[in-house]
Amino acid sequence: MKYFLICFICIYGFGLNCQNLTIKIEKGNTMNTLKDQIEKQSDYKLAYAEEISSQLTFNIEMDYENISISDLIKELNHKLPHDFKALGNNITIKPHGIKMDTQSPHTLSGSIYDENNQPLFGASITVQKLQKGTTTDEEGKFSLQLPQGRHEVTISFLGYNTITKIILLNRDMDWSLQMQPGGETLEEVIIEQNNKATNIKKPQMSMNSLSMKEIKQIPVALGEPDPLKSLLTLPGVTNAGEGSSGFNVRGGAADQNLILLDNVPIYSDSHLFGFFSVFNADAVNSLDLYKGGIPSKYGGRVSSVLDITQNNGDYKDFKFEGGVGLISSKLKVEGPLQQDKASFMLAGRTSYAHLFLQLADNENSAKFYDLNAKLNYQLNENNSLHFSGYLGKDVFDISDSFSSRYGNTMGKINWKHRFTKDVTSDLSIFYSDYQFGLNLNTLSFNWDSGIASYGLKYGWQHYISKDVQLNYGIEATYYDFNPGILIPNSSESTVNYRELDRKYALEPSAYIDVNQKIGDHLEIRYGLRYSTFYRYGQQEVNIYENSPVEYNPVYNIYQEGTPIGTKFYGSGEVISSFNNLEPRAALSYILNDESSIKASYNRMAQYLHIVSNSQSPTPVNIWTPSGPFIQPQILDQYALGYFRNFNNNRYSLETEAFYKNISNRIDYVDGANLIANNDIEQVLLNGKARAYGLEVLLRKNSGDLTGWISYTLSRAEQKTEGRTPKEPGIANGNWYLSPYDKLHNLSITGNYEYTKKWSFSANFALQSGQPVTYPNGYYEFGGIPVPNYSIRNENRLPLYHHLDLAATLTPKPNREKSWKSYWVFSIYNVYNRKNAASIRFTTNDDTGINEARRLSIFGILPSVSYNFKF
Repeated sequence: MKYFLICFICIYGFGLNCQNLTIKIEKGNTMNTLKDQIEKQSDYKLAYAEEISSQLTFNIEMDYENISISDLIKELNHKLPHDFKALGNNITIKPHGIKMDTQSPHTLSGSIYDENNQPLFGASITVQKLQKGTTTDEEGKFSLQLPQGRHEVTISFLGYNTITKIILLNRDMDWSLQMQPGGETLEEVIIEQNNKATNIKKPQMSMNSLSMKEIKQIPVALGEPDPLKSLLTLPGVTNAGEGSSGFNVRGGAADQNLILLDNVPIYSDSHLFGFFSVFNADAVNSLDLYKGGIPSKYGGRVSSVLDITQNNGDYKDFKFEGGVGLISSKLKVEGPLQQDKASFMLAGRTSYAHLFLQLADNENSAKFYDLNAKLNYQLNENNSLHFSGYLGKDVFDISDSFSSRYGNTMGKINWKHRFTKDVTSDLSIFYSDYQFGLNLNTLSFNWDSGIASYGLKYGWQHYISKDVQLNYGIEATYYDFNPGILIPNSSESTVNYRELDRKYALEPSAYIDVNQKIGDHLEIRYGLRYSTFYRYGQQEVNIYENSPVEYNPVYNIYQEGTPIGTKFYGSGEVISSFNNLEPRAALSYILNDESSIKASYNRMAQYLHIVSNSQSPTPVNIWTPSGPFIQPQILDQYALGYFRNFNNNRYSLETEAFYKNISNRIDYVDGANLIANNDIEQVLLNGKARAYGLEVLLRKNSGDLTGWISYTLSRAEQKTEGRTPKEPGIANGNWYLSPYDKLHNLSITGNYEYTKKWSFSANFALQSGQPVTYPNGYYEFGGIPVPNYSIRNENRLPLYHHLDLAATLTPKPNREKSWKSYWVFSIYNVYNRKNAASIRFTTNDDTGINEARRLSIFGILPSVSYNFKF
């Protein structure tokens, strides 16, 4: 018997080791993949309960050549949370017999991606039974501490199918999951409902996100999907009207919005004077607009933060996407540079409307182009390098007499590092500039201006415990302001060379944010940002006896002060410095499984300003820093809201009341000259602003018909009092409507999936007319009628509204070929509303009678575009 056992062990051991296998497992494979490979190459059979196949999805790669069965079993036991054991010709697989041990927590971490392998920011990972959860960061990464044992984990994100996975946690685990849009089936997961419900648990409020699918469904003028124009369908967001650039948030000016592309500031947001935004929808991955409750990592503006992230590029397959429209076309290509390690994305757009003008013998021209780029390289599981770039230019010519060229350039390199499973960092350096050039051949001179910035950001994410997460970091941005250079371009020019004083500044800051869950109902986020600003020479600064702006009591007007001298500051010498503490706080109190109450407060400081007396930014607008005569703007904003999902998350409701107060808001004296003014402080007054209102957003999240209704009732005002009791200030020192006040703002957006081939979308917009100042009479001087104007912004343009429709035709939605295409037919302003962009009061040359003339940009505007991907 003894000899038989010895022989059996020897034979069995020899057999176990002599059957060498080649095993290749990729991320996302299931136990069935391993089973097939082992059973095809050996006499062994895998024996396991059916539920194990759905419980275990490989989150690691395994690649073995000529490995023995015994060594393979050792590797599997080491890397997977199951017991593998060879019994005869069977390999049994059983879950570890582990009981729940709350004293032995493990970390579940990983990354969540969309169907294009783009990271999903803000995806929710929850364990309902333990009332624990977290969300993904900008890179789609998350980390969650859980007790040892068996857990049901739910992953959800707006517009994507919810995933539920069963895990057996006996060690730290790292996931890599891909989510799919509603209606698609995922392998080895349990599909619940299409989840677009609002997140009632997180303290973040006053924030709206739009997916690229939603943006592409919204009808727009000229048929080009536009991320910025889509913002106008959200509560609290307006602009100056059709064909205007910029956007206004909760009564704020356009320069009070911080626009970030891959976390780099962009200083001009439009092409063709506002007809297009600088953001190519095909190159954009996500769009988040923060109107309040702004986290501490953001700073530098007092109205909003628009955070736009570019596509990373696919790590597995090459993909092409593009479109041809009536006046512009675009193309995007993405794919792997090295499979699963490096990827790229390149996208470009160009317009060609100027070609049609040339065919019609029209010597005028207006065109633009832009390029987007993203490169990614995964060095290893803890380190990655990324590059982001953008280049956009506009060319505008009027015959041979006038030409203008302007645009943005941006570049960024960043390194992402994971120190431990609980600590990650992101270090980046960037460059961004905006340049404007003007050529006036009739006067024989060129005009150049711009702003350039160079920056460094270093941020950390630190998971202290399952209930506490820290976000902290440092930033510094150096600015080079070029207010303008006047250059004669011929010997016949009547102008002399002139360069306005260049300005230099440095803005360092540090921040910390704490996310903390307290009990089952309360979650809070609180933080602090410390910002500083240094204005540097080289520059001569005027010295005034009293003030740069003087009041003339005889004519009851403000006029430019006269300097009594100047002071020279050398290169690197500090002219002015400022510093501000900016506390932030937000909380969410869960009333029940479907509703919560949220509140927030944030203080923010803004050190940069656009000098302009127009409501809509124009390419010639000049950025200027705070300094001896311009104080930084300081915002205090409060918000309170009620959030609810109902009818099994089919509908969601968000309501918010807000109040914001801004000090040191720049105001201008009547008749201020802002163009090429080297002493701009002589026409500026410091005032204050306030805005308050109620926002409502009702969404239908599922079904053939989806969409949302947003409505805002708000008031935005400014006040500039006299500096002495004798001075009138602006509007007699009373509150007056700011140029961005829109009492009513209603938007209705819907999309109807009629069939797989046809879908229809519509958007209706209605808002109060823009505040303006009309003349209330006139007097004659030397036989010439001179208008007399009322109090500033006492009047309004007529009510603004329009209805837009679009139909999308997908000719062969079910074909399996890689080439996919669709047509978009749209009509902007269906009922041909002549909305007033402005009203000008003039005297009729024929009759001599004073009259008002309305300028409208668009009437009805049909368009068609062809889009494809393969």
